[in-house]
Amino acid sequence: MEATSPNLVTIRNVTKNYVRGKQKVEVLHGIDIDIAHGDFLALMGPSGSGKTTLLNLIGGLDKPSTGSIDVAGTRIDQLNSGELSKWRATHVGFVFQFYNLLPMLSARKNVELPLLLTRLSASERKRNADIALQLVNLADRAGHKPRELSGGQEQRVAIARAIVSDPTLLICDEPTGDLDRHTADEILGLLQELNRDHGKTIIMVTHDPKAAEYAARRVQLDKGTLVNTAGSAA
Repeated sequence: MEATSPNLVTIRNVTKNYVRGKQKVEVLHGIDIDIAHGDFLALMGPSGSGKTTLLNLIGGLDKPSTGSIDVAGTRIDQLNSGELSKWRATHVGFVFQFYNLLPMLSARKNVELPLLLTRLSASERKRNADIALQLVNLADRAGHKPRELSGGQEQRVAIARAIVSDPTLLICDEPTGDLDRHTADEILGLLQELNRDHGKTIIMVTHDPKAAEYAARRVQLDKGTLVNTAGSAA
């Protein structure tokens, strides 16, 4: 379906509050941000700045206290928990710092997991998983289990799992936080390739300035407020 707006994500006046005991803690304060189709955005900021909270709101893992979040024409802040779960399964691929692979399954079977929620046949799931593994340059490790892979290879499997259902958004939370510099650069290069060559819209939380250089745009959060936006020379 063709986009009717240049923006894939539109966030207006979003706040997020938590209650700790008798105290209300406001984590995000009146956030306004637009994210275009095909953007590669790095959300940066010190620990406690609210960047992961904002990422979780965009990915539909949490709901704002006030404000609106529109993703591809859907007001996800207005969805109930069941609707939000179905929306995530269709529209969001998640990549986390610690991979979250099932150790007893092969790389291919781990990648297939999101497809179990679809009506695809077993042969179609296998074919799609193999295509995703090929995209992350790991086709020759399809039968290997996580313990037989390096950390970088495990993260590639996790990325293949995130893209296998062709999601609207790729949400990455510190995707290189557990990797050495060389391996981290390889993973970031892969994300950049998925963005540039395959049109994936990527939102990445990172505290690493070198990682953020791979993004097309950077947004800085401090104490729950947007304080800076910058492009990247990468």
